[in-house]
Amino acid sequence: MKYCLLIITSFFLSVYVQGQKSPYPQSEVIKDIKFHWAFHNRLASGSDNWPVTWADDDNQYLVWGDGGGFGGTNSIGRSSIGIARIEGSWHSYQASNIWGGYNPENEHDIIGKSYGIVCINSVLYMWVGMFHTKEDQFDEVKIAHSKDHGASWEFTDWSFTRKEGIMMPTVCNFGKNYEGAKDDYVYSYLIRFQSYEGSDDYPDKVDWLNCQKPGLIDLARVPKNQVLDRNAYSFFAGMEDGRPVWTKDINQRKPVFENPDGVGWCINVSFNEGLQRYMLTSEHSETHRGNIGIFDAPNPWGPWTTVCYQRKWGEGHIPLNTFFWNFSNKWLSEDGKSFSLIFTGRKENDSFNVIRGEFVTSD
Repeated sequence: MKYCLLIITSFFLSVYVQGQKSPYPQSEVIKDIKFHWAFHNRLASGSDNWPVTWADDDNQYLVWGDGGGFGGTNSIGRSSIGIARIEGSWHSYQASNIWGGYNPENEHDIIGKSYGIVCINSVLYMWVGMFHTKEDQFDEVKIAHSKDHGASWEFTDWSFTRKEGIMMPTVCNFGKNYEGAKDDYVYSYLIRFQSYEGSDDYPDKVDWLNCQKPGLIDLARVPKNQVLDRNAYSFFAGMEDGRPVWTKDINQRKPVFENPDGVGWCINVSFNEGLQRYMLTSEHSETHRGNIGIFDAPNPWGPWTTVCYQRKWGEGHIPLNTFFWNFSNKWLSEDGKSFSLIFTGRKENDSFNVIRGEFVTSD
């Protein structure tokens, strides 16, 4: 399937976004952000989520949930989880379903959801959870990996679990095939369950698919050649003399990001090479309402500052029900200022959505 976008150059088609009260100060690097709604494109009706990574073959690979993917609908070709491939530039690209969905290259019947995928040394890795349709959907998350660009997947025999206070993780993306990484580690961000009690009846006390309040996000790291080894993981345990402290004891971890308004039950993190900033996106306050937060930092552990903190994102352009946003690193401009933001939501936004935008920087 070939998709082309009309290039419209009028500056006045962008929307100037004012920040609202945020838990972190305004970014000193990114002074503001503009979204160009004239470039909004919606595809794959009925399929949501869409975390993205830039692979060694110069294609992008994305994960969707509960739909037929590109060319499908909520019922036609429906898969619980699917993998798609996008070839081409942001204004002219071709999309294909390669694992599940409508008319896929490879069939499967696995149940699950993912909000984090990354390509490292030609291997795709993704965090997968929500394996069950029962009430306790977040009881565990595993890593799956693919050595054939998403055609088949193998899962680890270990998990992070609800009893450890871990919800749905995401993984930080860098450039093509993990180029531009600042060290030899892979960083995963773990949403922490709130009011965690560790009891068997705990699922009855939590609204899973809502913002977790107060919002805490933990950070784990692992050498990039040991992603599948649970014993190789360590966890952020705070700062000492200006340097991060790491621990193997998951119970000693400390949050790397905090928001009293809450964080989303799914988040995303990527590194903007042009701006040399880590970008974290999360909803806040209430889920499925377009309450977007975009934060930046010089390091995976911070310190975080605010790029955008807004309620009712997209008002006047789209229904106010978005909940997940992530940046396409392949579709960033070389200076990192022009971007493509992929997002999803409910109803009409239960689909693949992409919009162009621009960071306004201090220079």
